[in-house]
Amino acid sequence: MHAKIRLPNSGHNTPSPPASPLRSPRLRHPRAGKSSGKFPFAVTNRSVAQRIAWIVLSVLLRRQGVFLFAPLLYISGMLFCMGTVSFDVVVPDVIKVRRAPGSVYRSPELYAKLRHEMDADNSSSDAMSSVWKHAKGGDWRPCINKFSGALPESNGYIYVEANGGLNQQRTSICNAVAVAGYLNATLVIPNFHFHSIWRDPSKFSDIYDEEFFVKTLENDVRVVDSVPGYLMERFDHNLTNVFNFRIKAYSPIQYYKDTVLPRLLEEKFIRISPFANRLSFDAPPDVQRLRCLANYEALRFSNPLLTMGETLVSRMKERSANNGGKYISVHLRFEEDMVAFSCCVYDGGAKEREDMIAARERGWKGKFTKPGRVLQPGANRVNGKCPLTPLEVGLMLRGMGFGKHTSIFLASGKIYDSERYMAPLLEMFPLLQTKEMLASAEELAPFKNYSSRMAAIDYTVCLHSEVFVTTQGGNFPHLLLGHRRYLFNGHSKTIKPDKRKLAVYFDNPKIGWKTFKRHMLSMRAHSDAKGIELKRPNDSIYSFPCPNCMCRTNKTDDSRKTPKP
Repeated sequence: MHAKIRLPNSGHNTPSPPASPLRSPRLRHPRAGKSSGKFPFAVTNRSVAQRIAWIVLSVLLRRQGVFLFAPLLYISGMLFCMGTVSFDVVVPDVIKVRRAPGSVYRSPELYAKLRHEMDADNSSSDAMSSVWKHAKGGDWRPCINKFSGALPESNGYIYVEANGGLNQQRTSICNAVAVAGYLNATLVIPNFHFHSIWRDPSKFSDIYDEEFFVKTLENDVRVVDSVPGYLMERFDHNLTNVFNFRIKAYSPIQYYKDTVLPRLLEEKFIRISPFANRLSFDAPPDVQRLRCLANYEALRFSNPLLTMGETLVSRMKERSANNGGKYISVHLRFEEDMVAFSCCVYDGGAKEREDMIAARERGWKGKFTKPGRVLQPGANRVNGKCPLTPLEVGLMLRGMGFGKHTSIFLASGKIYDSERYMAPLLEMFPLLQTKEMLASAEELAPFKNYSSRMAAIDYTVCLHSEVFVTTQGGNFPHLLLGHRRYLFNGHSKTIKPDKRKLAVYFDNPKIGWKTFKRHMLSMRAHSDAKGIELKRPNDSIYSFPCPNCMCRTNKTDDSRKTPKP
């Protein structure tokens, strides 16, 4: 019998080699009358324990497995010893977790420490008159080309739905004007989408002067308040039957020419919804010109809002007589929903924690409680993402040289836990005013329950202040930044603090008033130097109107008019 092999047969009938001799020690037979000599106890009478030990040692040594099992035996022995001995480890109290500078809200401690020196400092009472050094050299002024003459026949009607709050709707309107003009289309007065957060049912004419808007654009873009009836009959007078474009955010103007225009020529009526941020910041000069014309010239608040806003501006100037009628406006974002969304921690303890959890669940159900979602309030503060408190705004402004007799207008919604958080700011600036303090309840009654209308009043008062302070990004300060540049020779006259640095300064209990003030003055000077900036690629024209909406005084004439080709 030959053994089978796995290789194919080569044609030779060669038998397999004989098997190797067995090497097991149990199958070897020692010579008669002799012992192996290695284990003398192997031939004597042995107990059960000895037999087990002999078998284990035989296997280990004869099979050379000691190198495999020795580590296991050593670890087993160590575990046995550790199980029978107790180790009491004492961690000294001096060992603490080191946190990142600026990661904890300790501004109240800093305020308590610096308050005496701050009140005693009278070295910079004229800060209002010397705050803007670079603004004096601004040589930019409004310079928007205006066409004259008749418009060519329209290619059709465009209807857009402007979503978001007041300022997001404003950018939607301006972008719609630019698109309609570029496509030679007729723009229907934009519809304002009702938002679940702002909950404002206001229409275009409630916020803006519709007649003035149409009149200002009459030589550049046709604007109507409704689509002709004969055209609506094609769609059974139902807007949902009109083709709606779903356009990606920040789409280039070429997309509208290549994709939207052919459908417009075919249908004569199209919808674009939603329309917020649906046009790229970068566009040809003709498109930018229409944006400038719409934002800075055609959009004027409705008469009731404009009258109320200008009234409050006059009252603020009256209360600022000690500074020549100049006042500071501050856009403060410390409403409950803003604090909750930031996921930052302040000094409100358990009540604040419960309020924020409830606010997040109410406004963004499930967003912050998803599996794997980790809230990092310390990291948010270090990265400058936490809303500044009223106390922090006050400390910053006092450090920048504005004395306690400076008039301040506070533009804000309902401040979270206002009685507690507003107290230190009012101590530092007792002349602080809000629209609710400047106007009577009867005067504000027509606007009270409409968030966009109230925001429009704030916008007007902030627009005409000598200094505007932004504390938390968003559309409101971005639009104001550009609008103020348009009014003030290209300089924004805006303080935009570095919140990363502020977090570190506010978290330093050892800092002195002089050092703190030096840092704040440096931050103020930086905002002054950045007041005049030209638009770069991907910058918003609504924040940087130079050079598309403005021109240098010594090179151009702002009254020029260009005939329509």
